[in-house]
Amino acid sequence: MKSILRPAFVLFAALTVICCVLYPYAVTGIAQLAFAGEAEGSLVQRDGKTVGSTLIGQAFSSPNYFWGRPSATGPMPNNAALSSGSNLGPTNPALVDAVKGRIEALKAADPDNTAPVPVDLVTASASGLDPEISVAAAHYQAGRIARERKLAVEEVRSLIDLHSETPSLGIFGEPRVNVLALNLALDQKR
Repeated sequence: MKSILRPAFVLFAALTVICCVLYPYAVTGIAQLAFAGEAEGSLVQRDGKTVGSTLIGQAFSSPNYFWGRPSATGPMPNNAALSSGSNLGPTNPALVDAVKGRIEALKAADPDNTAPVPVDLVTASASGLDPEISVAAAHYQAGRIARERKLAVEEVRSLIDLHSETPSLGIFGEPRVNVLALNLALDQKR
């Protein structure tokens, strides 16, 4: 019995040290060296205060800010600890009702806007934490932002274009805009 238990405990202890101590420290150290900003959460600082992360969406609800994708993270929007999909299929009445309600809210916030509502403004992403919206979703909101901030619509549109990102490696994804970066740029226009 001793000949079986001793090697099992030694292997257990060795693997515990390797997998639970050495490996995490090595990966964290490499990440700190190679990707310092990302390893620290891609936090955005303004005037010495953390205002958000470029990787996690934030709930902007004021009409003078761009709004991001709806969050599916439960009672607290954009809570990374509650990240999960909504698991509602396209024929689910709860999803249909939620989308209708979001469309009504967008139309109420900007009644003069007759453009079709971009889908990413009314549906949550798989994680519920998207920090970005499509360029079309940003342009859809340009009129409301311009009116609320007393700016020319073209000024807001050029700010959107300035902050637009192309697909990763030119082929992965769609053109997009980081909502936090765009809203911070709007605040600097005051």
